[in-house]
Amino acid sequence: MDQGLTVLLTTAVGIGFLHTLIGVDHSLPFVVLGRAQGWSVRKLSAITLLCGAGHVLSSIVLGFLGIGLGVAVERLKWIETGRGTISAWLLIGFGLAYASWGLYRFLRNRPHRHVHFHEDHQKHAHEHQHQREHLHPHQLNRRALTVWALFIVFVFGPCEPLIPLLMVPALQHQWAGVALVALVFGFTTIATMLLVVLAGFYGLRPSFFALFERHVHLVAGLMIAASGIAIKAFGI
Repeated sequence: MDQGLTVLLTTAVGIGFLHTLIGVDHSLPFVVLGRAQGWSVRKLSAITLLCGAGHVLSSIVLGFLGIGLGVAVERLKWIETGRGTISAWLLIGFGLAYASWGLYRFLRNRPHRHVHFHEDHQKHAHEHQHQREHLHPHQLNRRALTVWALFIVFVFGPCEPLIPLLMVPALQHQWAGVALVALVFGFTTIATMLLVVLAGFYGLRPSFFALFERHVHLVAGLMIAASGIAIKAFGI
């Protein structure tokens, strides 16, 4: 392996790590959804890996298409910037939609009293909640929809630093180098996502969401929307 490729691969590792570490949208949605929906560590890890793979592969495919079609790096960067804008708005929309569902669920699930009259004209009342007792099939479908909506958001999410890194060996017709850069950057990005998500999951104790027990989904949705707003406001 020549020295130039070694430097490029080292750069890919460093940029992939920092890009993922700084981007709050790469981790916060998984952490808050995992806590709000009671995901196991195995399920949280699987969903993170799935979304991370979609996130990286979409940019790799775009980069390879650009190389094959001879598209200039400036044009590909413009496309990636556009994807970033779409992704941020999708994340904001997803968070607000989830928060709206959480608010609806809270209002529907508020304890209320039922009054019953018996044949002897005696009456009694008891408190009742609609959704606390058991999980219906449509709620399971809604949870699956949440995961796939998150996956779509991450597929649209770009890896902006990857395109210039791929173009360096491509201009020198080092196709093995192109593949190695994509592999190293992708592995670093996904591994960093998983580490940060697990650290946040264990760091964000259940006691935090216990403070908002009846509003947990509303709070989670607002936090996800806030991460999208942060991407738009600060470009992180």
